[in-house]
Amino acid sequence: MAVPKLLSVTFLFFSLQQKANARGLSVGFYNETCPSVEAIVHETTAKFVSRAPSLAPALLRMHFHDCFVRGCDGSVLLNSTANNTAKRDAFPNQSLRGFQVIDAVKSAVEKCPGRVSCADILALVARDAVSLVKGPRWKVPLGRRDGNVSMASRGLGQPACSFLQCHSTDSVVRYQGFKC
Repeated sequence: MAVPKLLSVTFLFFSLQQKANARGLSVGFYNETCPSVEAIVHETTAKFVSRAPSLAPALLRMHFHDCFVRGCDGSVLLNSTANNTAKRDAFPNQSLRGFQVIDAVKSAVEKCPGRVSCADILALVARDAVSLVKGPRWKVPLGRRDGNVSMASRGLGQPACSFLQCHSTDSVVRYQGFKC
């Protein structure tokens, strides 16, 4: 039962990747500044997913929650501050897990001389996590810019399986402009 859901969400990401190509993203974006980024991400992600395969759908879900509001900008990774509750702490996102994987990958990628966006790291981790549990693998267009705005109020329109029924989730997805 979990595999069909994972494949459905993966299909949604293939759709998002097509939109990404229209925004100037490209496969091989870091070929000059960090040619080993994909290998570093894959190796680090594999260390976690091999020990805990249930992280694969969790990491894909984190990427989905990042992309669902304001696009794939890494804003779900930003922490709350004294003056702002971040998207990460919005009700639908409180059950997200796998942040330790992203932190480890970010640390490993610091070996690169050039900067790699957290949004791209999240996209690569999601792809690699899915493929490591025998799911599909796809090319990830890169070159996202990290967002610097992360507000919990913007995360409240996201679907959260824990409190929405399927028909409600469909309406939230349609509201965002996606077709079910």
